Amino acid sequence: MRILTSSILACTLGLLPVIGMNCDSVGSQAICKERKTYKVKLEKDVVLGDEAMIQGKFGDAEKLYHDAIQRNPKSIPGHVGYGMAMAKQFKLDAAETEFKKTLELDPQNAPAHAGLAMVMYNRLQSSSQTIRNQTDAILKNAEAEAKMGLNIDPGMPEAHYTLGNIYRTQGRLDEALNEFKEAQKNDPHFSEAFSGSGLVSLTKGDYASAVADFKQAISLASGNSTAHYGLGRTYFKQGLYDEALKELNTSLYQNRNSAPVWQTRGEIYAAQGNTTAAVQAYNESIRIKPENPDPYLGKADITESRGDLELAISDVRSGLALNPDSTPLHMRVADLSLKLEKLDDAIKEYSLVLEKSPQDAQAAQGLTRGYYLKANKDATSAFFVSNEYENAKGMIDKAVAMNPNNMELRLAQMKMRIMAGEPVDLKSIQPPSNDGERIAYAEALLAQDKFAEADQQMATVINNAPDAKSAFAVADLALMIKDLKNAEAAFKKASTFPGGEARVKRGMNQVAKARDVAKQDLTLADDLSRKKQLPSAIDKYHASIYGDPKVPMARYSLASTLERVKPQASKDLKEAVEQYNAYIALSPSIPPKELEKLNKKIGNLKEKAYKLEMKEKEAAAKRGG
Repeated sequence: MRILTSSILACTLGLLPVIGMNCDSVGSQAICKERKTYKVKLEKDVVLGDEAMIQGKFGDAEKLYHDAIQRNPKSIPGHVGYGMAMAKQFKLDAAETEFKKTLELDPQNAPAHAGLAMVMYNRLQSSSQTIRNQTDAILKNAEAEAKMGLNIDPGMPEAHYTLGNIYRTQGRLDEALNEFKEAQKNDPHFSEAFSGSGLVSLTKGDYASAVADFKQAISLASGNSTAHYGLGRTYFKQGLYDEALKELNTSLYQNRNSAPVWQTRGEIYAAQGNTTAAVQAYNESIRIKPENPDPYLGKADITESRGDLELAISDVRSGLALNPDSTPLHMRVADLSLKLEKLDDAIKEYSLVLEKSPQDAQAAQGLTRGYYLKANKDATSAFFVSNEYENAKGMIDKAVAMNPNNMELRLAQMKMRIMAGEPVDLKSIQPPSNDGERIAYAEALLAQDKFAEADQQMATVINNAPDAKSAFAVADLALMIKDLKNAEAAFKKASTFPGGEARVKRGMNQVAKARDVAKQDLTLADDLSRKKQLPSAIDKYHASIYGDPKVPMARYSLASTLERVKPQASKDLKEAVEQYNAYIALSPSIPPKELEKLNKKIGNLKEKAYKLEMKEKEAAAKRGG
């Protein structure tokens, strides 16, 4: 990274206080466009230090500037140069001291303000928790210093560059790009200014502009490791893996301790299927910058692809130990916990994400999935009247209020209400227009036992899958919510793409195992029901339906068993009605006479359940009196 380069030195070394000057060349003999006449006083050690800085000999420059200060403690050029030389070697405390000394001697010294801003910004590369906790304040103070320098000298490229980095870190990409362009305009040979704008374009997904900027930065300074990294990262995003690795290797040759370079290498190796090399690269990135969440997520992806979800959670929790406020890491733990059916853990993690990011549609969908599975697994609705449920419902209601046009959030809200037994008309919203919305819509339909309509939505998503990765994502989701029919279809779609054969086989085995377990539970439930062990039979029917919700006879048998429970209770008869309706929805070929008879039974059960409920409420009121 370029830290106060020769264009600042050209306007400071050997000159009395400089205000409003633009320099056309480097070194102590620079020619500056002056609006005033300045007295020039050349100092030999400063001139030599300047030359050493231009040659990249920062240790030599440090000694020369120090000698200049020893001879003249009030040498402003000496203090600025000394601060810059130490900053180049990341001796940030010492550099800060020198810039402050400069400002004591000359409060209007623009390069010293720019130098302080640069030192503050570079402190953020530290892994210190204290520094990380103060990130926002440090960026704010650095921004103020950079602007102070620019108010004194608007044409100072290094100050524009540092301000651009500050804005980029804050996510203010358009403002960052403007600052980098200003730096380039004031110094067309400023390599780092081009790599800065390249990083912004990369973040925005403008790969053509990013490539052009990074190549320009390299043409100006082949030793610009950031530019080589950025070009490699851009090539990776474009799928040019060999070209990307070539640039990343060059960057590593120049700077072995670059965590982003190692991380990108890991991503490339993972994309190429070289998972061993990928894990090694991720580990190296973690060693250098342990608080960065991305390498942990990359390792978890590899571990999960091998079928070890517990180890994947362990990988992510290693990152959370150092970065407990990382929403991506909490989200990953939540997703993995859901796949492992650790429903309470998943619900807790999704709730944490929504507390930090109230508009996160993915977290809202995850939370509703957790409750959907919990409702089916526990086979009771007790928690839908609990504080836990009300808090979760409140989070999703808040998310919808903040972003009312997000269809996925609205569907998550509807799904929560469906599970609580509230009347919901899904036709009141616009039909889904993309695959994310189709999946959310299908899940809401499943909550209403509208299986055929849900299948239509999922079939569209599966047919749209452009590659194996997309098909696996749908398959994993369907398997997680126990939609075994569509999980199988998605795994079959994944098998039509090259690679991933082992994962397809593992996925199909998981589907077969889930069906087998559900079938065993159904067989045992039927046996218990015949033996009139009704409570145990009902538990096993629930387990069977949870494992494979689309088996019609499991629904029918559970409903008929619930009718036989003595003494009869309204909750049992209400559930019997739900199960008979689910049986009808899953059995489109029921003969008309049988269907008529079944609908009549459902009507009678509804009436009977209502009368029982009134009696139960009356009895409860008397007990309360």
